[in-house]
Amino acid sequence: MDYIKIRFGNDLDKLSSEFERNLEEMFRSIGPRFSCTECSWTPPMDIYETADEIMIIAEIAGVNRDDLDIEINSKAVKITGKRIDMPRLEKATYRLAEIQCGKFERVLFLPSPINTEKVTASYLEGMLQLRLLKLPMEKSHKITVSDQ
Repeated sequence: MDYIKIRFGNDLDKLSSEFERNLEEMFRSIGPRFSCTECSWTPPMDIYETADEIMIIAEIAGVNRDDLDIEINSKAVKITGKRIDMPRLEKATYRLAEIQCGKFERVLFLPSPINTEKVTASYLEGMLQLRLLKLPMEKSHKITVSDQ
């Protein structure tokens, strides 16, 4: 059985800001000389929840399981990986080239705290699926106020 690496921790605060990513995409659209040395892409993902769990599904076809890395804490999930560039024909004229390659990183902030001990991940036919069990909601406690 193959396994997907999942790391637990609280170091998700060291992430690149959304502003930096937007700025890089803006410069990349101006011209390739403004882009970073490695191309990057953003795979589409879905997040949905039931009463007991949160599901994350990522479309990452062409990414090798060994090139996937998942970090998780009770509030967020960080999924990183890379897809290698497909070989190009030298004498071909490309009319359409939409398949993106290179590294990707997605940080997903969760709608509810989760139990990091109860996470499962599967990868089948280009789809990564994470199942995250929610932590039970804390019950409120009534406190009596004494005279002294």
